[in-house]
Amino acid sequence: MRRFLIDTDTASDDAVAILMALAAPDVRVCALTIVAGNVGLEQATRNALYTAEIAGSDVPVFKGASAPLMRVHEDAHWFHGRDGLGDQNYPPPRRGAEREHAVDAIIRLAYAEPGLTLVTLGPLTNIALALARDPGIAAKIGRCVVMGGAPCCEGNVTPAAEYNIWVDPEAARMTFRSRLPIEMVGWHVSRGASVLGEAEIAEILALGTAKARFAIECNGRAKQAYFVQTGEAGLSLADPTAMAVALDRAVGLSWSRHTIEIECASELTRGMTIVDRLNVAADDNNRRAWRGALKAGAKADICWTFDSAAFKAMLKRALAE
Repeated sequence: MRRFLIDTDTASDDAVAILMALAAPDVRVCALTIVAGNVGLEQATRNALYTAEIAGSDVPVFKGASAPLMRVHEDAHWFHGRDGLGDQNYPPPRRGAEREHAVDAIIRLAYAEPGLTLVTLGPLTNIALALARDPGIAAKIGRCVVMGGAPCCEGNVTPAAEYNIWVDPEAARMTFRSRLPIEMVGWHVSRGASVLGEAEIAEILALGTAKARFAIECNGRAKQAYFVQTGEAGLSLADPTAMAVALDRAVGLSWSRHTIEIECASELTRGMTIVDRLNVAADDNNRRAWRGALKAGAKADICWTFDSAAFKAMLKRALAE
């Protein structure tokens, strides 16, 4: 049985990713650790608890950071709705979060469950705080699948940056420099063929389960916002694409490993994930600018292309149960 720890700023696409993990027969989700991002910490916690309830799971939920390390928290209400779940007026969850702080839970579980798969679906604030307190946890994690970044294309919050990295770039830089075994699944893999068209949405609704209905319903606002944002029709599910990779890395069709740096200083390119795809960071003309990343050994496996058909089949299986 594989063990997952999911760090999430639970909004509509996070909720679907969580449902996928909780439905996997060979996975035990040890915890959901909550961070402020798409919505504030309290709302994200409520959303995570409600999603677990929809899945019939009693997975423990731990509240973590309520703001980025150094910046004001900037939410994504414009995309996910004020409650993060499309403003559907869902009832409050029947249980509450655990007393233990998410950062403490991450450190405890890293040691209690060596080889754990860490899946991050939001800003990396909790992860950076845990690493700052105990850098040794990086060696205990078997895989770290990060939904974040825009390694080869435009961002989804600025022309340069993807939201999860942009919200707390300092935390992202700390995380990528930690020597965690990071597999980066950027926003680009959730676009194009990965987007659910109207017929595919209808097929999911036809499954007739509470999970299927919730997955489509809570993403109604996000579907509209994606069209406004990109001009592309359909439902794009970024976090579930990363969860698909966590469940089966073979869903990522092409990968390569590179040094990576996160831009923290520039107002224009804040949160940009700069991937040294040509492996020239150590050249004489680049070494100075890249010295921090090079010294830290900041490398990640980057997912470039994605098996969208396999992802959609995996999603339907998870929602059919």
